[in-house]
Amino acid sequence: MKSTVIEVTTGRSEVVYDLTPQCARFARDAGGDGLLHIFVPHATAGIAIIELGAGSDDDLLAALRDLLPADDRWQHAHGSRGHGRSHVMPALIPPYATVAVLDGALTLGTWQSIALVDLNIDNPVRQVRLSFLRDVN
Repeated sequence: MKSTVIEVTTGRSEVVYDLTPQCARFARDAGGDGLLHIFVPHATAGIAIIELGAGSDDDLLAALRDLLPADDRWQHAHGSRGHGRSHVMPALIPPYATVAVLDGALTLGTWQSIALVDLNIDNPVRQVRLSFLRDVN
């Protein structure tokens, strides 16, 4: 298995951050066939495979705002207002995804991208672990 950690600066606002270029480069450098596993080791972020750049990323953030309002309802209440919702979000958007790799290329669909979803405005820097598991056949 080949593995690396990349650092992503998400800033101080909710974000859907495109990881596809870094994932594609890592898969290409690993070469061959296998699985790329993407994992964000944070309790308040997730990994989504979604279309980006056509408004879907904004739609996702709007849907999460509707489902998980940034208000005072959350028992987990430290940090910014509504911070507890960030701890609930990974139950909806898990902190991992796995993508098949064939001959060093991600097998994403035409409009699919790999994205880090982060609602936590209190933590502007994230780490993402990329792990390539090579096919041994």
